[in-house]
Amino acid sequence: MEFSAKQIAEYIQGVIIGDEEATVHTFAKIEEGIPGALSFLSNPKYTHYIYDTKSSIVLVNKDFQPERDIQATLIKVDNAYESLAKLMTLYEMSKPKKSGIDPLASVAASAKIGKNVYIGAFACIEEGAEIGDNAYIHPHVTVGCNAKVGENTILYPQVTIYHDCRVGNQCIIHAGAVIGADGFGFAPSAEGYEKIPQIGIAIIEDNVEIGANTCIDRSTMGATIVHKGVKLDNLIQVAHNVEVGSHTVMASQVGIAGSTKIGEWCMFGGQVGVAGHIQIGDHVNVGAQSGIPGNTKSGSSLMGYPAIEPKQFARSSAVFKKLPDMYSELGRLQREIEELKKQLNK
Repeated sequence: MEFSAKQIAEYIQGVIIGDEEATVHTFAKIEEGIPGALSFLSNPKYTHYIYDTKSSIVLVNKDFQPERDIQATLIKVDNAYESLAKLMTLYEMSKPKKSGIDPLASVAASAKIGKNVYIGAFACIEEGAEIGDNAYIHPHVTVGCNAKVGENTILYPQVTIYHDCRVGNQCIIHAGAVIGADGFGFAPSAEGYEKIPQIGIAIIEDNVEIGANTCIDRSTMGATIVHKGVKLDNLIQVAHNVEVGSHTVMASQVGIAGSTKIGEWCMFGGQVGVAGHIQIGDHVNVGAQSGIPGNTKSGSSLMGYPAIEPKQFARSSAVFKKLPDMYSELGRLQREIEELKKQLNK
């Protein structure tokens, strides 16, 4: 499917610089542009590519001023990256989608299946499960007994939704993710560790995206909750009874220990670790590989372990590199002081 610069500009409310009849049918990075491709420029580091790119159309911010001639047609917008996201969403929506239940899928007689649903080969929808309208269930997905999947939600291959758990509307859950596995609950005994039954559930609210192989454990009692608009990367662990506030985002390999409450609009970098039974406020930003051992106030920015204010962490890191020399110097000064003491005591 082709789109002209004029059509694109009307859709994203942009201003055309160049040929309004230029057409595109695909997307490409600006440095890998080809004829018929749409690219974008938002990071100044990539500006030099715009003068030689082969892409037919390039989205740029309104404040962009070229230093020399550009062959591509430009569309100026308020935010090039945001406009690209809108166009890519439109592109995805225009692709033909499958519908119906594959003959090789297993769907229990008591399961409730909505309208215009696709269920792929070898997917298993168990007793009492509910699948909302327009849901897209890829092959090899398992939706357990009495679990619920909302409208317009996409479950990619090998996703497992355990029994009784709930997934909201407009969610995307990527391959291998597990919703509702048992929380890590064991009581020490004389013979080892006795398993504590995990009788709660996991709830995923609307407009949540969960990356590949991420795990959201069910609660011991009550519910583990991921609130609306949350975006989780691949390989994240959310333990039992955790609550993740709406619109919070987490990069890969974040680990949240049990019963921790995380506020709204937080941002966690990769490999952040959060202790259990604590509270993280709203709008908290945490740098990659940081560790949070205790409660955190709203609006905090943190880095390191234990996590501290980023400027403080940077200054501490600079000192850390000098510690071996400082240690040697301290030893030398201590020896000199001992010598002076001996001389004074004579």
